[in-house]
Amino acid sequence: MEISGVQASDAEIFDVLIVGAGLSGIDAAYRLREKNPGLNYVILENRERIGGTWDLFTYPGVRSDSDIFTLSFPWNPWKGDRLIAEGHEIRQYLEDSARDFGIMPHIRFGTEVLAANFDTTTNLWTVDVRTDGEPATYQARFLYGCTGYYRYDTGYLPEFPGVDDYTGTLVHPQFWPADLDYAGKKVVVVIGSGATAITLIPSMAPTAGHVTMLQRSPTYLFPYPWRDPMTTLLQKALPSQWSHDITRYRNMLITLGIFLFCRGFPKASRRLLRWIAKRNLLAGYPVDTHFKPAYQPWDQRLCIIPAADFYKTVADGSAEVVTDTIDTFTPTGIALTSGRKLDADIVVTATGLELIAFGGIDLSIDGEIVEPGERYAYRGYMLNDVPNFAWSVGYTNASWTLRVDLTSKAVADLIAHMREHGYTRAYPTLDGATPTPHGLLELDSGYLRRSGSRLPKSADTAPWQVRHNAITDAIDARRYDVAEAMVFA
Repeated sequence: MEISGVQASDAEIFDVLIVGAGLSGIDAAYRLREKNPGLNYVILENRERIGGTWDLFTYPGVRSDSDIFTLSFPWNPWKGDRLIAEGHEIRQYLEDSARDFGIMPHIRFGTEVLAANFDTTTNLWTVDVRTDGEPATYQARFLYGCTGYYRYDTGYLPEFPGVDDYTGTLVHPQFWPADLDYAGKKVVVVIGSGATAITLIPSMAPTAGHVTMLQRSPTYLFPYPWRDPMTTLLQKALPSQWSHDITRYRNMLITLGIFLFCRGFPKASRRLLRWIAKRNLLAGYPVDTHFKPAYQPWDQRLCIIPAADFYKTVADGSAEVVTDTIDTFTPTGIALTSGRKLDADIVVTATGLELIAFGGIDLSIDGEIVEPGERYAYRGYMLNDVPNFAWSVGYTNASWTLRVDLTSKAVADLIAHMREHGYTRAYPTLDGATPTPHGLLELDSGYLRRSGSRLPKSADTAPWQVRHNAITDAIDARRYDVAEAMVFA
């Protein structure tokens, strides 16, 4: 067999090949070696640095959208005292974790994974990559995708009428120019009311001449403190690992409690969130126009605003919220359907992400293409009838790392079981059943409506049900049967 001009027989063979050196990939490396000492693994990373999302996103104010004690690794305590961390802090933490725990030498940067084919005669993955523009091939007994679920090379951008006529600067947050000077400029954040826009507004407003957030529809916002007295007390009174563990589980319970309250009592939670908005804005502010979504809380993600910074920015007049739709771009800004015109030196299109499964890797088995959207997710991390392959996806209603860590421990257990029994192949099977399909992520966000079908499916029965409850998942992980619905050979 020859792939990209390289003989498969000449390829390096690893026990596990991990794709991606972000949160998921670094955690995967730690958990795999923890359970399987001596495991021969490699991490392939397309970028030139560790970090994944936290290396890619550099827009003003970029920060964690969940508390950092649940977003960080349970095996490497977070040393800071703030509950929300800035993007550069998270990236540095990931790099420190990889260096301090011996993971860094296993990472190969500047390596883009293009395709992977599983050969059922050898039970090996042949992985086609490009390194510095040159093709190369790896082989691995197990392939672990830790690439998240959105595209790194492009963001979502609607087709705005007249956008080519606009003579100002057009920026997508996913590709923020390092030299962008917005001091004193009129800035419009377009059709953005999600986490990115909510972060940008208070970060840009003190420097920009004026900032306008143009939203098609409102989003629920939830103030969250920068610091928590209980966390500070625990850090002073207890060893770092103990204080980290207690804070992590405490915050996990709080986050889950908020989610369950919103889902269980939507009317009450709507009233509460509206009251919070009114409390933080000036008297007479049209809250119902700009901060009363048509959907129920947690049908889409609840956006965290540290210390109510977004509300404060709107209340002091340094930023304006406009709820309207675009009629057309003009040479100097945007004309709205209401007839109003917004002049803008800079337009930031905080319009969202594009979903993609497994980082866009073309998966195949004996040359037959695997379509992710046609497969069911086994326990949220394997695909039915796809051997020796796992992938990592975090929670949408809690910190990403909470599920990622559970996934990596499960994969580590599976590989340990295979090594103990001499198995060279393992895959989950539906065994003729056809479960009722559901979307993988239980949200009604725009990016899921656009492209959620590209992701594997969930079902309503175990082990094909992908739940969004960190507590029940953690409990189930303790009684996990590695052989359930699994075929070994």
